[in-house]
Amino acid sequence: MNKKQPGWIRETAETVIIALILAFLIRTFIVQTFWIPSGSMESTLLVGDRIMAYKLFYGMDNVQRGDIIIFKFPLDVRKDFVKRVVGLPGDVVEIRDKKVYINGEELIEPYIVHSDRRNIGFPRDEYGPVKVPPESLFVLGDNRDSSEDSRYWGYVPAKNLIGEVFLLYWPPQRVRIIRAP
Repeated sequence: MNKKQPGWIRETAETVIIALILAFLIRTFIVQTFWIPSGSMESTLLVGDRIMAYKLFYGMDNVQRGDIIIFKFPLDVRKDFVKRVVGLPGDVVEIRDKKVYINGEELIEPYIVHSDRRNIGFPRDEYGPVKVPPESLFVLGDNRDSSEDSRYWGYVPAKNLIGEVFLLYWPPQRVRIIRAP
């Protein structure tokens, strides 16, 4: 019996170590979970929602307008932010009377929310035109009247990109795929 106990302890320790290494590798390179702390993405993502973002193979080469991304906040890289990509490198972004124009064409955005009917001007409801620099993104929250985003603090550099949101997994009644990886 004494010989079996040390073997069992060793097997358990090895299993725990392997599980921790796998969890670390998955979180670092493949997928990561996040919590939504503010209403800037309402009604797409609500306060308290839990989401997953994939990181593997997601970078500036495959970012598309409309993607919901996670990134390091440019003014404080210790904070992670979630917003929707509106402007890609080289795009000219302009906001007139709460409507977004990309390269002179109105962007159709069925997901946005305007809780305030008034136009209070720059930068919230009137902005630009500005040209998105190389290796940068222009991002906005879906709840446009209550979102601190590129209109206020500028562009998201490519190096700050973490990944794309693909799954809302909590609360259970709101579980859905945001975008298939």
